[in-house]
Amino acid sequence: MWVDLETGLLQGARHIASPNCDARPEGVEADLIVVHGISLPPGEFGGPWIERLFTNSLPADVHPYFAEAGSRRVSAHLVLMRDGTVTQYVKFTERAWHAGVSIYRGREACNDFSVGIELEGTDTLPYEAAQYDALARVVAALSSAYPRLSADRIVGHSDIAPGRKTDPGEAFDWPRAHRLIAAAASPPRYGKT
Repeated sequence: MWVDLETGLLQGARHIASPNCDARPEGVEADLIVVHGISLPPGEFGGPWIERLFTNSLPADVHPYFAEAGSRRVSAHLVLMRDGTVTQYVKFTERAWHAGVSIYRGREACNDFSVGIELEGTDTLPYEAAQYDALARVVAALSSAYPRLSADRIVGHSDIAPGRKTDPGEAFDWPRAHRLIAAAASPPRYGKT
């Protein structure tokens, strides 16, 4: 995987454009990665519902939760499905609408300066190995393309919206994620050490 700097697209990912984005403020570049958890309906995996939410085509009559959720205008830059499939909805050069009311180290409005990555999952069910692997590859690609992004600039949604959001939740294995991200960022060693 790699980022095409001209298009702001992650090569090796599926691309589906979400209308739920806009320009970052002038002169602002992404310097934070926000990890989220999402499932639609809540607690269920698979199906087209996340894509339908991010493209404003979630049918209100399919599930009671969709009646309320379908009116939201939200997106993320990327979604990592349970099998590790990566879909990009918003170019990295644009502002995705993923963080809502948020603050990081005194800076409000985290959408302005962050990349939002959703993992299909819940706060309480373990995430899949394929998702951690995909996250590590994505972070390596982002860090390579955008010098302000790095393995130490990753937080959960709950970290930037405490009391309002809990994702990616207690089931997300941060030590595992950091180990894989560090390994993906390190060049392989050849020969004897």
